[in-house]
Amino acid sequence: MKFYDAYIFDLDGTVYLGDALLPSAGETITRLREMGKRTVFLSNNPTKTREAYAAKLTKLGLPTPETDVINSSYVMIDFLKRRLSEARLFVVGETSLCSELERAGFEITDDARRVDAVIASFDRTFVYQKLQVAFDAVRGGARFFATNADRYCPVPGGGEPDAAAMIAAIEACTNTKVEAVVGKPSAYMAEAILSLLAMSPKQCVITGDRLETDVLMGLQAGMAGALTLTGATDGAALAASEIKPTYVLRQLSDLLPEA
Repeated sequence: MKFYDAYIFDLDGTVYLGDALLPSAGETITRLREMGKRTVFLSNNPTKTREAYAAKLTKLGLPTPETDVINSSYVMIDFLKRRLSEARLFVVGETSLCSELERAGFEITDDARRVDAVIASFDRTFVYQKLQVAFDAVRGGARFFATNADRYCPVPGGGEPDAAAMIAAIEACTNTKVEAVVGKPSAYMAEAILSLLAMSPKQCVITGDRLETDVLMGLQAGMAGALTLTGATDGAALAASEIKPTYVLRQLSDLLPEA
């Protein structure tokens, strides 16, 4: 292990689980900051705003400005502004994502005839009527994007079905594949990270608990990828995977060469 100029951390399953920091996370991130290293936080989960994630980290003892947090809704807004700046959206997602999209200037509608793009996301309020509107809109020509494609979100004691389930439902009934997924491991999120840091990928290491999102995105973008065994991936899954991280961590303190 060597030191890097920037450390990019996944949140759920990497820095914390539920409302508690994972072992050694707080002291490791604090130590990196004391050494002058940049620390940035990522989440594919759009059910909280960047401000909410920053507030949670601060409450857990890691004071963090919202500008050092990137979530999939932030990347989705940038993605849409570059491609469909006047789009009317139907969102299969929760209030937080809808509010962020509205604040960014997008109109949210459930009139399938007026929808320019359907946005699929993590949605614990998912009901059949939402699927019906998405079905009608996509069949009527609306484009189809997603914030993330995680199969589940880790929570204490297990997990919650994530956006992959929403994507699959819409794809199944419309026979239409999602056009773009902007969260990890997409190049869209990697570009957002590197733009925020204004650094070369070789100066950065991304740490997360999922090979297929955090580690894969980092490696594809030219960063080092560190897998922590504190969340969704265990040793057996690592051994069976074709994705080979630069580093494997028992806990975040393994990021420190002297640890």
